[in-house]
Amino acid sequence: MVLTGVKLRIYPNQTQRLHIKLNFGYNRFVWNQMLNMLIKRHENNPQAPLPNAFALNNLLPALKAEYPWLKAAESTSLQATNHGLIIAYQRFFQSRHGFPKFKSRKFPKQSYQSRMGIRLIDEQHLKLPKLGIVRFSGRQISGKIKNVTIRFSATGKFYAVLLVDTEIKQLAKTDKKVGIDLGVADLVITSDGIKHPTIRFDKQLAQKKHYWEKRLARRRRQAQQVMAWEKHNHELVTRELSDFRNYQQAKRMVAKYAEKIANQRSNYLHHLTKQLVTQYDVIKIEDLKTKNLLKNHQLARAIANQAWRALRAQLEYKCEWYGKQLITVNPRKTSQICSNCHYDCGKHALDIREWTCPSCGINHDRDINAAKNILSA
Repeated sequence: MVLTGVKLRIYPNQTQRLHIKLNFGYNRFVWNQMLNMLIKRHENNPQAPLPNAFALNNLLPALKAEYPWLKAAESTSLQATNHGLIIAYQRFFQSRHGFPKFKSRKFPKQSYQSRMGIRLIDEQHLKLPKLGIVRFSGRQISGKIKNVTIRFSATGKFYAVLLVDTEIKQLAKTDKKVGIDLGVADLVITSDGIKHPTIRFDKQLAQKKHYWEKRLARRRRQAQQVMAWEKHNHELVTRELSDFRNYQQAKRMVAKYAEKIANQRSNYLHHLTKQLVTQYDVIKIEDLKTKNLLKNHQLARAIANQAWRALRAQLEYKCEWYGKQLITVNPRKTSQICSNCHYDCGKHALDIREWTCPSCGINHDRDINAAKNILSA
């Protein structure tokens, strides 16, 4: 049994949408109140031990007594908010992440998590706490539902992300090993000589996205001019950017194309990684430091588009699920050592895609040679 995440598109009615947005506000308020309390606690006593989630949960009844409208919130969601805050707070002191930030209602993506009262009604309906029965679309669910995260995207869509304890069948063994070199022109190059091409989804939709980005910038500028005029003339009712419908429309359209690019890229990576895990029992992949590679400003955009980290993360959990093995290899000199005689030919410029070994005379494709060295590492 393994824990898997299942993302479903849900279609709440008007009443359910109101409850969802109110719950976003309840959880945002609790996060900000608890974070403010933690900051003041640390200022008053820096030597005090770090609190845990139970300590924050014990403060919830007092908070509900002070703010009675919090009683309408889904109770387990407030506990989940405390749990998330404590994890973020502790990670800061462990020097692994930045300090947790206060949440704003203006942030386009909102979410909250519930841990009880989740039940599958049929293939198209789900029962959620405080919301009742909600229609959904997406893949079928099999297994025990542990929790659900309700999300609202920048494009105005509602999603339910379920954590499901399910059983995954092991894939058949193939007794094959493969080395994988990650590239820019080709996303994945295997030691078998197979090249899986890079698909620039961002370029395919660049023209449409740029069309709305220009309009978003212009409409933001126009809205700011109107707000400045209202402020200068001491108008009784002053507006915010969220009050300008044409600006909000352009903002949603930009988010729509950004979301579409991300979905297309993710879908391509999922198909590719499932194919690799199905074909091979042992997969060796180079341990790239993407942060260092992004310092090359001529290739930074293309490298970021490759989503190498996402590809590796998918390979990691899919190998664990299906009983396969993933090994990371130091990429040092993999493209300059001959995979046949192991002669070090020295560093090659990026525009040199093929080279001939001066020792054994074999002509190498740069990427395939690197993949073979990764396999033999």
